Amino acid sequence: MKLHSLTPAKGSVKSQKERLGRGEGSGSGGTASKGHKGAKARTGYKSKRAFEGGQMPIQMRLPKRGFKNINRVEYTAINVSRLQEIHDNFGLTEINKVSLYNEGIINRGEKVKILGNGELTTALKVHADAYSASAKAKIEAAGGQIAENNM
Repeated sequence: MKLHSLTPAKGSVKSQKERLGRGEGSGSGGTASKGHKGAKARTGYKSKRAFEGGQMPIQMRLPKRGFKNINRVEYTAINVSRLQEIHDNFGLTEINKVSLYNEGIINRGEKVKILGNGELTTALKVHADAYSASAKAKIEAAGGQIAENNM
């Protein structure tokens, strides 16, 4: 045991915070460092979220624009050129949501729309939720098949 290693017994020393409002000798008696009167000095004070002291809150001052369509269907877009890359890299001839998920191209539960950007030289069987007109034409021109149902 050495002088520099001595510490008080556990629980014998209170933190400075626990001594607030315990008389003038503590250095924070009287108002307990809370100032004078007002809601914040009272016991049980809890501020409302976004309360600005009675001033009109910012979310009410700012103008509202537009709306969020709850019926909107979000698609993950995959171009025809990407289908060609998938065939070249992974050797897939039938492309569906399960194979796209397994290769890490889409996340689970995402809807897929095939778009017509790029060229396709391989005959592929493609299962997707939606197709653009140009994508349908390019897949069928390459000798491929389109399936509307999901796999």
